[in-house]
Amino acid sequence: MVSLINKSNIQKRRAPGSRFYFLLLAAPAAAMCLGLAWGRYPVELMDILRIFGGKLGIPVNEVSSSVLETVVLKVRLPRILAAMLIGGGLSVSGAAFQGLFRNPLVSPYVLGVASGAGFGAALGIVIWNQPFMIQGCAFLSGICAVSAAWLMSKFYKGSGNMIIVLGGVIVGAFFQSLLSLVKYMADPDDKLPAIVYWLMGSLASITMEDLYTVLLPMLISIMFLMLMRWRLNVLSLGDEEARILGVEAGKLRIGVILGVTVITASAVSVSGIIGWVGLVVPHLARMLVGPDYMKLIPASLALGACYLVLIDGVARNISAAEIPLGILTATVGAPFFAWLLTKGKTGWA
Repeated sequence: MVSLINKSNIQKRRAPGSRFYFLLLAAPAAAMCLGLAWGRYPVELMDILRIFGGKLGIPVNEVSSSVLETVVLKVRLPRILAAMLIGGGLSVSGAAFQGLFRNPLVSPYVLGVASGAGFGAALGIVIWNQPFMIQGCAFLSGICAVSAAWLMSKFYKGSGNMIIVLGGVIVGAFFQSLLSLVKYMADPDDKLPAIVYWLMGSLASITMEDLYTVLLPMLISIMFLMLMRWRLNVLSLGDEEARILGVEAGKLRIGVILGVTVITASAVSVSGIIGWVGLVVPHLARMLVGPDYMKLIPASLALGACYLVLIDGVARNISAAEIPLGILTATVGAPFFAWLLTKGKTGWA
């Protein structure tokens, strides 16, 4: 009888979120259309449909201006697709880590991947200053940072989650010091400004080739987290409860950390460090659809994609000089998170 009452209460508590679920899944398409049309060179929606229709072989009236095709297909489309992929990936990663560590303040950067990738990118800028080498160094260094945090946790006794997080803090501080050393030694007239701008995060120079390099690993990792989302429900209850329900917490933890690391390192390697997305968006999704990871992960993916497309649109249009995305995400995310804390929400997981 008690279990039936509890089940009824859970269904009532989660019912309001279900109203938003299917709407959230359609939101990225609307955000993409808005991003393609919104800019200093305005493009009408019908022109966008004609351009894509022509490329897909659908018989439509041809677009009169080739400038429109260049703006839509070569300037805006790559960065909008990148914004959707990076925003959705970071949001899914943040939601997965918050459930894994059972901590609402955890972000995808908690294990030091941002500091590691920043050091690798700075080293690539100083030594080679070629986009491919910068991205490769950032990705490999981010992976190394998380691996070091994981290995460090194996040498100490204590609570697994807490030790991993502390290892991430230590490794992050170490790579941050290496990054400062590289910045100190960099040419102040050429290399140092490039390092600083890269660290602030931007999609201004993104190309389809950049997107192709990270598309496959990010999609595979996102799909893995989507398939594991029901297990995250169990893992968020604790290791003992997960073991009782037949879920191997240790193996699942390794898999989630690996998937989140690949997503985050890939995103940082092409866009720089864009903070607050993986921290704020999962909370917003949780407010809309509830704590069930079967709905929370897809909702975080959709909201993150929309959020970064909108932020990128503001960055492109708010001033003549494009503002780095990291500045805007912090400007928006910090007040929102402060407001969220004032609401006194409990039972987030």
